[in-house]
Amino acid sequence: MPLSLLQTDTFRSLMRDHLFNTIAYLLESGQEFAVAAEVEYLESDPELPRHITRGFGEVALFVLQGYTFETATLDEEHLYFEAGFGEENIGAHVILPLLSIKQIFIGEYPVAINIVSPSPYAESPVAANRSMEALLSNPENQKLLKESKK
Repeated sequence: MPLSLLQTDTFRSLMRDHLFNTIAYLLESGQEFAVAAEVEYLESDPELPRHITRGFGEVALFVLQGYTFETATLDEEHLYFEAGFGEENIGAHVILPLLSIKQIFIGEYPVAINIVSPSPYAESPVAANRSMEALLSNPENQKLLKESKK
């Protein structure tokens, strides 16, 4: 089977469902875990300083235990959690698209492996909110929106 067959929307959907079900099971079971995720798809609020993200590499390991585990939530497309970063323990809300997660670990054991990448045309919720904020920051656009509701 050629690897290109595994980069289809159908296989992405299967893998996303697998990651979702695995993480949902771990969260429901109270089992702390770690994820290795592609950093290019990571979003945080507030945005992490460059001196911290510079040390991530292409894939970063995020350990969800303690407070970070307690704050973890999930939807069909993303894993969300709060974490502290660097020596300063800079707090941030992290958003990871499920398909950016390459592996899920319990302790040293990998329990799920993902070889597909997020769809190149998927827009993150943070980017969508920023786009809407930019659109609404123009008073002319606000007038058009009000007129379209009439």
